[in-house]
Amino acid sequence: MDITNAAAQAAPLKLALVIASDRAGRFAPVIADWFRGRVAERTDFELTVLDLAEVRLPTSLSYDPDPAVRAELARVTPVLEDADVYVVLTPEYNHSFPASLKNLIDRHYTEWRAKPVGFVSYGGISGGIRAVEQLRQVYAEMHAVTVRDGVVLPNAHGQFDEDGRFKDPTGPDNGAKLMLDQLAWWGRALKDAKAVRPYAA
Repeated sequence: MDITNAAAQAAPLKLALVIASDRAGRFAPVIADWFRGRVAERTDFELTVLDLAEVRLPTSLSYDPDPAVRAELARVTPVLEDADVYVVLTPEYNHSFPASLKNLIDRHYTEWRAKPVGFVSYGGISGGIRAVEQLRQVYAEMHAVTVRDGVVLPNAHGQFDEDGRFKDPTGPDNGAKLMLDQLAWWGRALKDAKAVRPYAA
């Protein structure tokens, strides 16, 4: 699927890359750097990165009057609200996705609605696909649209050299292009539709 000339010439869609892992020693930044390079090759997206290792939200969803919590939400929520499309970069932890990501999702609702979400996943032999399949169900509850194609990286550490470059980027690069093309189509279609008729959940 290739984006149309009309879409390519329109104002770029705002893409929020959510880096889900917040563990010490995580591999996510290496993959994120590669993905940022793929987005930079295109003219149809404007990229913003939301790294959950840099976000400090309590696990309790009850009202918290702590000014630091309110300040953190005031920093994070506008990024999600302003985005037209999302890409979630997630590892697989114990057959699922990180608690930091669930916490972020559960603290927001309208921000995700009627917007497309793509996935870049990594892990052991499964490449994170079990985390992604669970996330598809969660994002359906948020009224988001998940695109079919994504990037799956089994045994991700072994796919990169010591300089943080893919040993063979062919498959991941092709997967990223497919996903970004689909996000461009859905992002433009949903944005145009909402301009004519606001989405009603």
